[in-house]
Amino acid sequence: MNKLQGKHVLITGASQGLGRQLAIDFAREGAAGLAIVARDVRALNEVRDRIHEIAPQARILVIGADLAKEADVERVIALTLSTFGGQLDVLVNNASALGPVPMPYLLDFPLEDFRNVLDVNLIAPFLLIKKALPAMIECGGSIINVTSDAGIIGYPGWGAYGISKFGLEGLSQTWAAELEGTGVRVNWVDPGSMNTAMHRAAEPDADPSQWADPADVTGVFIYLASDASREVNGQRFQAQEEDWGRSVGRPA
Repeated sequence: MNKLQGKHVLITGASQGLGRQLAIDFAREGAAGLAIVARDVRALNEVRDRIHEIAPQARILVIGADLAKEADVERVIALTLSTFGGQLDVLVNNASALGPVPMPYLLDFPLEDFRNVLDVNLIAPFLLIKKALPAMIECGGSIINVTSDAGIIGYPGWGAYGISKFGLEGLSQTWAAELEGTGVRVNWVDPGSMNTAMHRAAEPDADPSQWADPADVTGVFIYLASDASREVNGQRFQAQEEDWGRSVGRPA
């Protein structure tokens, strides 16, 4: 407990699934402030209320935003920094758009949907990092991008989502290399197959009982957000691998 004592954190896509669980578990670990972002403000308010049940001391900032819009990205950073006195220790780029379902092959992928997926999954993380960096460089911090095995293997039918994750992996590597030595570290995590609304929509014929609960994969995120990982930069983690901790010299 208290691995994130005093940390101020921004989590996108926090209304459900992994983002919701990260917000709850980060609060349990003592985060002082949490900015939680998604389009569904009602769901975010429910997450806020749940956090206050378990961590009444945490300061929760609810921000309704469409991260496909640059103006909303700018507003997210401005509200977060103004609320937390200019401090931002952890940025988790978790929000993702899947695109149309059933998921079409690229030949049939509507251009407008393709652009929207890339705007949310790739352009928004680029902009969020770029706009958060001045505050993060001042005191150091951790940027965690959420990727997928669809970002290293071109699965048929995963279209724009997979391509956006390929891009996010490259973006993460480049940011990590460019920020080496600044005190800001960039790492990315593949959480694996999880029982979330997005995954159920992507694979409606699969058995979700075979997939992990998001609560089972947050350990690596807590580690990467904590000071224990201050020397870890530019690494890809698979949350459901039992040896992820040993890969960086930490207990799993």
